[in-house]
Amino acid sequence: MTLNHLRGSFVALLLACAVSGVAQTSPATTPATAPEQNHLNVVLQPKEAEAPEPVPAQQQPASTVQPEKAAAYYHFTMAHMYEEMVSMYGRADYANKAIEEYRLAIDNDPTSDYLNAGLAELYARTGRIRDAVLEAQDILKRDGTNLEARRLLGRIYLRSLGDMQAGTQSQEILKLAIEQYEKIVKLDPKSVEDHLLLGRLYRLNNELLKSENEFKTAVKIRPDSEEAVTTLAYLYNEEGDSTRALQVLNAIPEIARTAKVYSALGFTYEQQKDYKPAINAYRRSTELDHDNLDSVRGLAQNLMNDGQTEAALEQYKVIVDSDPSDAQTYMRIAEIDRRNGKFDQALEVLKKANSVVPDSLEVQYNIAVIQEAQGKYAESIQTLNQLLLKTDHADGQYSTADKNNRAVFLERLGTVYREDNKHQLAVETFRKMLDLGDDNAIRGYQQIIETYRGNKQWQMATDVAQEAAKKFPDDRDLQMVSASQQADMGNADAAIAQVKSMLKGNADDQKVYVALAQMFSRVKDWNKAEENINKAIELSSTKEDRSYAIFVQGSIYERQKKYEQAEECFHKVLAEDPKNAMALNYLGYMMADRGIRLEEALSYVRRAIALDPQNGAYLDSLGWAYFKMGNYELAEENLRRASERISSDPTIQEHLGYLYQKTGRLKLAATHWERSLEEWKKTVPAEVDTDAVAKVQKELESARVKLAKQNTAAPKQ
Repeated sequence: MTLNHLRGSFVALLLACAVSGVAQTSPATTPATAPEQNHLNVVLQPKEAEAPEPVPAQQQPASTVQPEKAAAYYHFTMAHMYEEMVSMYGRADYANKAIEEYRLAIDNDPTSDYLNAGLAELYARTGRIRDAVLEAQDILKRDGTNLEARRLLGRIYLRSLGDMQAGTQSQEILKLAIEQYEKIVKLDPKSVEDHLLLGRLYRLNNELLKSENEFKTAVKIRPDSEEAVTTLAYLYNEEGDSTRALQVLNAIPEIARTAKVYSALGFTYEQQKDYKPAINAYRRSTELDHDNLDSVRGLAQNLMNDGQTEAALEQYKVIVDSDPSDAQTYMRIAEIDRRNGKFDQALEVLKKANSVVPDSLEVQYNIAVIQEAQGKYAESIQTLNQLLLKTDHADGQYSTADKNNRAVFLERLGTVYREDNKHQLAVETFRKMLDLGDDNAIRGYQQIIETYRGNKQWQMATDVAQEAAKKFPDDRDLQMVSASQQADMGNADAAIAQVKSMLKGNADDQKVYVALAQMFSRVKDWNKAEENINKAIELSSTKEDRSYAIFVQGSIYERQKKYEQAEECFHKVLAEDPKNAMALNYLGYMMADRGIRLEEALSYVRRAIALDPQNGAYLDSLGWAYFKMGNYELAEENLRRASERISSDPTIQEHLGYLYQKTGRLKLAATHWERSLEEWKKTVPAEVDTDAVAKVQKELESARVKLAKQNTAAPKQ
């Protein structure tokens, strides 16, 4: 959840506080008169003149006009009657008559601040903002300490601030509003609401220290004020100081905590990535206020963060039942369905979101992701190209947000092309990310390198890696990728030395140790591989970093045939993330390849396939498990699908060879073993499994002998 999602923008909060004093017309009516001018132009008035010093009574000149109190009261009564009729019927003529009566009342009692204030309020409610400002300022010229006039003027500035876009004028109005509320809190220093308003105005003006002081003053005046306490806590969170936010919130005794306080606590724990107490806090908030959907959203999000997807799904369904127009929640539900491999269901939910926000780029993007997962590559490509067309600027000028959006669309489009074995189109698409600069360009380079590697264009991958490293010399990830490519091309010692030089002796070294472990593994220096991955695990500060490091550790053990230790590693990963498809597949394949616990192996691979049904490696694992179980029909179906997905994988071709040998199709077996050996020849030495190559070579030679004998024994026609 975002901070603004929980509490709204400061402008919205300001308006919520101001609306009761500026626009109290009946909800069924519209302003009786049109505004004389746009708010942008009417409120930038000069500062009101300070009220003159009071003149001693004996020095005051006699008034030339004595107030006619009775006449003033009569006209005020008529004005009030017309005001009521404005509220009831919304007619402009009643508003005009009310204004006329107020003016007559003021003519009979020109020094009455009460009458002037009433007229100013009427002007404000009927959209005549300039007149409202002038009336309020006229009162303040006579009496600068008139609190109600200052509050009215402050509310008018707040309303105008909310009505306009950011710009020079909005900044001027913000300053005028701050000036009024600074004077208001001096006149009424015990007003919690005014201190909060001033604090929000300071926050809007990026005066964080002043903002904090106003919020702290409000808390000091009324320590049990949920509004004051939560506002101060949110400010601390926004400043990145969640510890102080917790101190402020926890100072309220549990018995006095409201739903709003618990919601703020949940948000604060979430900022600390402490999800279980966040869940507890949000749950208490929802128990105290069942109708607060923001708290339900917070609860659902933190259940997701904690990996409790089914519980999160229940909460998201509560939200859409209460608010069927909540497109964001539909997308969260679709994401859970996607993670669970329920792609058809996810697509249906996204269609509901699309009906609510048909122009949403995010919804369309998520639809493209589901289409890709379903193997509907042509549809996914079409959807993504439409998104790129919608966000295209003919002049080539893009904001940072636009660049980031286009980079996401391009990256996904390139990935779909690659999945569809259209490698050149994938590279061309990723190349377009380079023009978007910074992190977008870095990701573009990484994807180009991965595409060339997947297509076994090793020199091209190396050239691009060097190009990227030269263009972004300070990006450590690209430097490590470039070094890894050099190692694969036969310069392992120099590459490893280069990566070692990146170590800084702090927590940032975690990724460097992972890279070193993988490099040592590829050159089969197992001791150093294990030593470096252990250091990476020790330095892992997040669950994601630790899980990946343990996964790499498991792969290092497996390559050494230390199967029990490898299995233990993959189980650790799955204990943290039961839906880690890579770990599920690796564990299942490792067991199936050795022909042990085949039903268990099959269940792991099936879970991986459910999460990523188009993954060629997972399809190969599934086919190989069926082969080991003697189910040759299902084995052939899945191995053929795997070959269609990644035809250049020598292991898949090897497996097909064994399947056809077992089912008496020796000529087909020999064909696939030949393809396996050809693909091994295209592979860089670091990735070649010499044992597998020798075994396939032996099987191929044996098959050729048998085929030759069959041809010799066949009767001549």
